[in-house]
Amino acid sequence: MLKLLAILFISLSLSTPSFSQEVTPAADQTELFLPLLKGKTVACVVNQTSISNGMHLVDRLNAEGINIKIIFAPEHGFRGEADAGEKVNNETDKKTGIPIFSLYGKTKSPTPESLTGVDYVIFDIQDVGARFYTYISTLHHVMEACGKQKVPVLVLDRPNPNGMYMDGPVLEKEFSSFVGIHPIPIVHGNTIGELAQMICGEKWVSSNPNIIVFPCKNYTHQQKYILPIKPSPNLPNETSIALYASLCLFEGTNISVARGTDFPFQAIGYPDSSMGKFSFCPRSIQNAAKNPLYEGQDCFGLDLRNTQNSYQFTLSYLIEFYKKSKNKDKYFNAFFDKLAGTGSLKKQIIAGLSEDEIRLTWQENLEKYKKIRVKYLLYP
Repeated sequence: MLKLLAILFISLSLSTPSFSQEVTPAADQTELFLPLLKGKTVACVVNQTSISNGMHLVDRLNAEGINIKIIFAPEHGFRGEADAGEKVNNETDKKTGIPIFSLYGKTKSPTPESLTGVDYVIFDIQDVGARFYTYISTLHHVMEACGKQKVPVLVLDRPNPNGMYMDGPVLEKEFSSFVGIHPIPIVHGNTIGELAQMICGEKWVSSNPNIIVFPCKNYTHQQKYILPIKPSPNLPNETSIALYASLCLFEGTNISVARGTDFPFQAIGYPDSSMGKFSFCPRSIQNAAKNPLYEGQDCFGLDLRNTQNSYQFTLSYLIEFYKKSKNKDKYFNAFFDKLAGTGSLKKQIIAGLSEDEIRLTWQENLEKYKKIRVKYLLYP
């Protein structure tokens, strides 16, 4: 069953604000959800981005006397200190003494036992609007598990920094994985709350979850929103977040995206001086890039830190570096098709198609997706 609370605030969300109005994430509007939590036992799906009026949401709820039974930790962990792909362990939060249950270890879903006695699960994590950013896969599994146990999920919505457009191939079912579960394009154009409604409404989970979405205030999809906190260790600033959708596909190749530098996802390179004039040398960085690709080797390529109009999805870098590669047989790895969500893109690049030619092949499915998306929008 799909519910939407805070009806009085929907009119604010659906009116186009002037740019002088401050965008307020749901977590900062505690008057919306705190009354629902009084006297209840809750679980929190949170990380370092889960800030409520200057405090971590867990600390905020603790201060309000809310009983938090368990914290569910996504990729990168509760405090956001784990490297990409690094297993997150079950542990106890040293500050609060609350048990932490990993959703990025042996299991990706809350277990029935972990949800026993829980009245509400609160989901408050900042997304960046790209299909392979795994927090939305965690949302999927949380919704599925909570639906089975009849535990409502409260989604505290946050703006999408790449929410002003949609682009890329729509995921094909046979390429579904934790870096892409839903039939959505690479740049999906939804907030977490809108996507939760879409997952529920399109029945992409079978357990009929009960979700309650608390919307942002004064947000529209037309406006630029710069995140106040880095969403994960290797997306440290606005430029990296804007380039992420285009550059993450390189994780399915033998090209470095500058993990292990001070500018991850803002440069690309390979240990061959013919690949470009700009160079960098990856190093191991605690809590960000342990044993990065080409550690200790000079990589040559492109510096994208001053890229203009970077809020767009492009294949140009991917195609350019493939053409430059001297060993094309090893350019792509087995991870690429999962990131792309299709087996076609790799074949099209190998066949020498231009970006414009490749784009034409995904337009029909992208237009179908846009029509589905309209049904679940909370913001203009």
